[in-house]
Amino acid sequence: MLSLRAALRRMAALGPHAINAASVALCLFLTVLAVKTPWAPLPRPVIAAAGLAGTGAVWFRGRWPVAVAVAGAGAYVLSGNPGPLLISLFSGAGTRFPALAAIGMAGFLAQQWVDGGRLGTDALISAATATGVTLAAGAYATTRRELTRSLRERAERAEAEQRLRNEQARSAERGRIAREMHDVLAHKVTLISLHAGGLEVNASAGPERIEREAALIRVSAQEALEELRKILGVLRAGPDDDDDGFPDLRRLVDSWRSAGGTVTLHGDIGTWPWETARAAHRLVQEGLTNAHKHAHGAPVTVTATGSREDGVTIAVTNGPSLQPSMETGAGVGLVGLAERFRLIGGTVRGGPDDAGGWRLEGRLPWHATDASPRESHDQDTAG
Repeated sequence: MLSLRAALRRMAALGPHAINAASVALCLFLTVLAVKTPWAPLPRPVIAAAGLAGTGAVWFRGRWPVAVAVAGAGAYVLSGNPGPLLISLFSGAGTRFPALAAIGMAGFLAQQWVDGGRLGTDALISAATATGVTLAAGAYATTRRELTRSLRERAERAEAEQRLRNEQARSAERGRIAREMHDVLAHKVTLISLHAGGLEVNASAGPERIEREAALIRVSAQEALEELRKILGVLRAGPDDDDDGFPDLRRLVDSWRSAGGTVTLHGDIGTWPWETARAAHRLVQEGLTNAHKHAHGAPVTVTATGSREDGVTIAVTNGPSLQPSMETGAGVGLVGLAERFRLIGGTVRGGPDDAGGWRLEGRLPWHATDASPRESHDQDTAG
């Protein structure tokens, strides 16, 4: 039984053409037996012709099941070969059940009448049994085949969706890593450039000044490497597992002051939620970096205000440039910053102010992680 089931499964795996060929071969073999025995009380040429006609019709059982069943019933009546009728009933049971049931009953009863010359209760019962069993088996096989195909399609679709989700997650993670690395490198390298520029324009400074500036450059480089290590090591674990500690805005401003920048801080983010404070810290980093690039030497003001009711506002404003800007950028920093704020329900605006300088401003809800994508989209649209 197991070997027969395995053989049927292998045959099904070959496709409909292989199954049709096997069905035709089986009916042809039965036709040969019907002619040789013979199986019907008719002349052998009639048996052979009817068997061959029914056998040839089996090839089209999938396209015209009712017509093939009629041909199979006729072949059974004239040749005694039940193969074409049984195969057509089995194959079409899932689509034309009532019509095939009537054809099957008629074919079995007609064959018994031709063979025995009469019909009785036994003939009716045997015809109904043969027709019912064949159709039931065909309907079961068809249902099982459709269910298997449906499950296979669902599994393939689920796998495709899973691959798409994985690819989107990898893409989002790569984007997040790129933004984090840009923020860290741009800020720290700008600080190093600022310290090095101070040494360049004060070449006659004493050993103490040179030593102090060199130490600041070394510390900034070490901090950049350490922050990159932390990003690559813990970024996948999420912000809750980040060991950077709470974002320190005062320390950030002091590092720029120690490098010779003129930075004034109003307010602080020490009481803000972690995600909100982190985004604000990144905005100030980007603002200070851009102020150094495009308005070197201009005074910079950092303002941080916020409440649970009104949300938070963080702004970096620099005055007009005191000397021509020698650096250009691709603008990806502001694009990444705007995307960071959008994802947590905030907005970022940048542009010239009335004093001739530049103002970079970000707004966020108090609990940035509570904002929905729809709310952030509405805020962006409103902005």
